[in-house]
Amino acid sequence: MGEAYIVAAARTAGGKRGGAVSGWHPADLAGEVLNGLIDRSGADPALIEDVVMGCVVQAGEQSTNIARGAVLSSKLPQSVPGTSVDRQCGSSQQALHFAAATVMSGAMDVVIAAGVECMSRVPMNLSSTVLQQHGYGTAKGPRQEERYPGIVFSQFTGAEMMAEKHQLTRDQLDQYAYDSHVKAAKATKSGKFEAEILPIEVVSPDGTKRMHKIDEGIRFDVSLDGIKGVELLKEGGRVTAATSSQICDGAAGLLLANERGLKSLGAEPLARVHHMTVTGGDPVIMLEEPLFATERALKKSGMKIGDIDLYEVNEAFAPVPIAWLRHTGADPARLNVHGGAIALGHPLGGTGAKLMTTLIHALKDRGLRWGLQTMCEGGGLANVTIVERL
Repeated sequence: MGEAYIVAAARTAGGKRGGAVSGWHPADLAGEVLNGLIDRSGADPALIEDVVMGCVVQAGEQSTNIARGAVLSSKLPQSVPGTSVDRQCGSSQQALHFAAATVMSGAMDVVIAAGVECMSRVPMNLSSTVLQQHGYGTAKGPRQEERYPGIVFSQFTGAEMMAEKHQLTRDQLDQYAYDSHVKAAKATKSGKFEAEILPIEVVSPDGTKRMHKIDEGIRFDVSLDGIKGVELLKEGGRVTAATSSQICDGAAGLLLANERGLKSLGAEPLARVHHMTVTGGDPVIMLEEPLFATERALKKSGMKIGDIDLYEVNEAFAPVPIAWLRHTGADPARLNVHGGAIALGHPLGGTGAKLMTTLIHALKDRGLRWGLQTMCEGGGLANVTIVERL
């Protein structure tokens, strides 16, 4: 089996709901990331053999194969194909897995893995709620209903279940959210994100054009008291909007190649994909699977959690990374060192590629070798990727 190397990685700075990035059509935004990968790698666009793109809500402006729409909105020739992936929040991490497997097999030599979600323009759950309202039914069919009677699958319910199961207090969740903003603010002010962010032109409300290159969701003036003052999402619960990931507009991508691809590109790799795992678990608690997927990934790769230098665990809700730390025995100082989705935003289908972009750049910045990325996904799924920085 061949190797899969990451040659280039880039992401847009996140935009708040209705914020700076909301003026961008998703295909154009994703196309801009494709352009950025070509520019950063110096690759001949004609060498790209496929684009695999994660996107969760494939409706409206994100419908009809958003990957192909992004290609046609970029500088890539129209001969470059594209396909769209939905593994819920792990969609672009799965896009990375598919792209990596393809170049490792030798079926293709150069493939782009990417992801996009413009949640301002295509709201979460749009593809299911609109059709349901018009009488076209729901995704939960009779056999699922028989297996999970009366259960409405919900990430919010899952977050509360995790907090209760792992005995996490409201104070612990609030503190974690505060720390996420503090780390993200510090990373931004010290320029840690500059190398990974692809600036894009946006138009301010007054019509002024500017380059958007700072994540909008970060609360630079965050206070613990302010976070503690946010009301609970559920009476008697523990999770609030402040301890949940932010709705976000954004895109990210990675250019992958095997040995032949590297030679044709004339490029030096940033990292090597060392291991890939995906598992399925309880769809009701839903968000807990990264704990067990990480165990499996470490066992299959022959590594221990202490061998990994940095971890990116998606902050869909604060209970997820806290429970992950407890379960794996990982070092908290190595987790989400530049903050996470609570501060930076979670553009659903774009987040997997976004986290990998941040992980690779953080490893390089710190002179470290091994990185692990995982995230919870709808349906009780989880992807794990281990990379080696080169």
